[in-house]
Amino acid sequence: MVRHVIIIGGGHDGLAAAATLAGAGRSVVLLEARDVFGGRAAREEFHPGFFSPGLLHDSAGLRPALIDELRLVDHGLDLLDHEPHVLAPASDGSAVLRKGHDTVTGENLSPTDQQGFEDWRNAVLRLTPFVRRLVDSPAPQTEPAGLADLWELARTGLAMRKLGQRTMTELLRVGPMCLHDWLDESMEHDRLKALLAAPALGGTWLGSWSVGSAALLLLREATAERSARGGPAAVTAALVTAARAAGATLRSGTRVQRVLFSEDRVVGVELSTGEVLNGDAVLSTASPRQTLLELLGRGEAPAPLTRRMSRWRVRGTTAALRLAVNGPVLFAGHDQPVPRAHVVDSLDDIERAVDAVKYDQVSERLLLDVSVPTVLDPTLAPNGQHVVTVLASFVPHALRGGWGEEQEQQPLRQILGTLATVLPDIEGRIAAHELLTPVDLEERYGLTGGQLHHGEPALDQLLHMRPDPELSRNASPITGLWLAGAGCHPGPGLCGASGRLAARAMIGKR
Repeated sequence: MVRHVIIIGGGHDGLAAAATLAGAGRSVVLLEARDVFGGRAAREEFHPGFFSPGLLHDSAGLRPALIDELRLVDHGLDLLDHEPHVLAPASDGSAVLRKGHDTVTGENLSPTDQQGFEDWRNAVLRLTPFVRRLVDSPAPQTEPAGLADLWELARTGLAMRKLGQRTMTELLRVGPMCLHDWLDESMEHDRLKALLAAPALGGTWLGSWSVGSAALLLLREATAERSARGGPAAVTAALVTAARAAGATLRSGTRVQRVLFSEDRVVGVELSTGEVLNGDAVLSTASPRQTLLELLGRGEAPAPLTRRMSRWRVRGTTAALRLAVNGPVLFAGHDQPVPRAHVVDSLDDIERAVDAVKYDQVSERLLLDVSVPTVLDPTLAPNGQHVVTVLASFVPHALRGGWGEEQEQQPLRQILGTLATVLPDIEGRIAAHELLTPVDLEERYGLTGGQLHHGEPALDQLLHMRPDPELSRNASPITGLWLAGAGCHPGPGLCGASGRLAARAMIGKR
């Protein structure tokens, strides 16, 4: 039985695993290379008095099972009663507003679009129980190894059968579709469809016409539940408190240099300082490629697995911009502050944006996911001032000609120029800014290839193929080495499910 566990990485999955394992009586030491916990969900000061609540914008995917098992509400997590509004503004002052999950408004929305959105959401809701089961359960196995796997496979099949023939057929139909076709079946309004699609495509290599993009939209819609007040950083704070309360030791500013082996099994890790820590098992929440191709010694992983991991796609497509803003942040045509907006006019604009990144170029009009976290958490900025964070897709990690100070000006100008069309007076009120290219994201957050999700979300890199059929249940072929994080099932977003599932597998729970 595993008694002493070393966890590499203090992001939300590492913290979730630490709290779960320590709560089950295991001795746990978590090692985070940076000086703050949370990884992509860390609160960071980018200008005196101004804080970003995390690189990720959305906390609605945090799994209820994790919240309940770790008693995160008792540890300070405050869940919003109503989901924040999300806006799709335009330079002409028109806008589409999504209120929570199930309501959209806009002066240009026709009754046909209103009914179409309602019908589409009802279709999503019919599929939601099955999708949530997939996310909250270990990855399905195509070759069951024993009775437990057979029972799990049977339960999954039964859950699918309970959908009914019509809904089951719809699931099989939608999965491989492009979201352009899926949304076109129900709605006509360009900006409404773009507002629904944009959150599913950020950080991917997919456009609105890409095969399988509908599956990512379904995954996001079906798993979105209640957001945390204070956003991703608030989730991190509750997880840190829960892990420490359970007895886990958390060490920041501690970088792991390599995983140590003896007699074909993991025996601990060596830190960058030369210090050696011993343990029965190591759980790495770094990206799968970093774990298997960098933290392991050459030849430690089986050669076929090493070859497959070298082909694991990690092409980053996201730049992040953080702004310290004097005064209020109000979008054109909307007289009330909103915490989040997607600046994109149509699904075709998304497709054109992703076309450029295919050729290692920055798109002329980027897809902008804009967060104003101070609307819900004023403590992130001085009184009367605001923080604006932007995730811009599609900006290539492998920019043609490479990144430098001059090259960074292009996405910066384009983001600010696009923002100015929907926030007309924003540029004159920016007190400070911080731009992070995909290369910066790789260096600061340890995101291999600058990939926001530790691996591209796509049909062939999800479920039992995330990151590889041999690794999809978190255990590796190397005794004592386990994997978790966004590069493992169930994948992208701030959900904590991967860390929870890995911890439960280590202590023998399903």
